[in-house]
Amino acid sequence: MKAYRSFLLSGVILGLGACVSSEKWEGLPAGQAAYATVPAEVPVNRPDYRISPQDKLTITVFREPDMSVEEAPVETGGSLVLPLVGRVQAAGKTTAALAQELESKLGARFLVDPRVSVIVAESKAQSVTVDGAVGMPGVYGLQGDTTLLQAIALARGATRVATFDKVAVFRTVEGQRQGALFDIAAIRAGQAPDPVLQSGDYVVVGTSGIKSFGYDLLALAPAAGLFVPLVN
Repeated sequence: MKAYRSFLLSGVILGLGACVSSEKWEGLPAGQAAYATVPAEVPVNRPDYRISPQDKLTITVFREPDMSVEEAPVETGGSLVLPLVGRVQAAGKTTAALAQELESKLGARFLVDPRVSVIVAESKAQSVTVDGAVGMPGVYGLQGDTTLLQAIALARGATRVATFDKVAVFRTVEGQRQGALFDIAAIRAGQAPDPVLQSGDYVVVGTSGIKSFGYDLLALAPAAGLFVPLVN
């Protein structure tokens, strides 16, 4: 029986060993070089971004808190309703253009020389994909300046088989697909900056072959009869 168990255990180990694979992205920049592709600070509110339906806007009227709103939803038709101004078409406009329009409307009837700022608090049109060893892979909307750690948290965090020093971010820059590797353990410890993601980024949390092998082995152990009584 012992010989049979040893043979069976060897077969299980060999079988699992053949299945173990480690995610590798050879040639991708890592460490400080990674931040040349994915900088630590990239504002989500780009000047050229055009507001889309279902975006949420934070609109601030300087020194007029009663006229300011936070996370006002843009309706599916592209408009939103604001205090005093009423319904305004927002979709298709940049934040600067909408701010200028609101200044004109407020200045014509209510305020003298109003100052308005418009910020995209959350955008459905701006999203990132989080894949790999995370709790819930999927596409997630950017919420303000969403960082790499925040995106992983949105995907319910890294799983037990994740490898923290091999988290890849793929990004299209001037029509070319580029990538970079980050160490989220170092980022969590404050030893490296937490890069800000951009719309269209693809995040992949790598899998540790050794961790995966260990959990797979434990899962198969009862069936293989690996656990035996300490006393016969």
